[in-house]
Amino acid sequence: MPFRDRTHAGRELALRLVEWADSGDLINLLVLALPNGGVPVAAEVARALHAPLDVLVAREISTPIRPETVIGAIVADDPPLYDRQGLAMMHLSEDRLGDVVASERNELHRREYVYRGRRPAPSVHGRTVVLVDDGLATGLTATAALRFLRRHGPARLILAVPVGSPRTTAAVRGECDDLVCLVQPSSLHAVGEWYEDFGQVSDTRVADMLHAFHAPA
Repeated sequence: MPFRDRTHAGRELALRLVEWADSGDLINLLVLALPNGGVPVAAEVARALHAPLDVLVAREISTPIRPETVIGAIVADDPPLYDRQGLAMMHLSEDRLGDVVASERNELHRREYVYRGRRPAPSVHGRTVVLVDDGLATGLTATAALRFLRRHGPARLILAVPVGSPRTTAAVRGECDDLVCLVQPSSLHAVGEWYEDFGQVSDTRVADMLHAFHAPA
């Protein structure tokens, strides 16, 4: 059954994680969302777990000829993570994607400033980090994000999504300590198929949701 929207998906995901947290197995928590779509989902998870919420901004790299085709992903100033098989099939080299990567890197940093301002990114070292997105299709963005986080020394790294491709879920599982995926349909063409309302999440909404978590009580 599809989720009504990202808020509904976040509440369902939170129920699964709260059961886990009640066992005392999740301590020193930090919830990180992959914006934009992951933020409404992660907000419900963070509320339910009484955990801080922040974002880890990532950008997809698309091919110049077919912008709808995702071929890679970037996080922070890390080198791009590419689908090597996809590059070979399209006869593309990394050099030919240099301008695309530079453009997406600029957009990544712009969004970091819009969402966080001058507030520093939270430290993940020694913490239990729950990385949340609204779904798992190619897995490139999630993989790039998990590898970035792993290098910063979390005590435990968990990926949590409402829906994901079984093949991608299996491939990404090795990048984290634990993976929670509520629905794994045998055929997943697009994450949006599993939402009745999968409208775009604006930068303003992301910034407002983060501000609500960081505003003084």
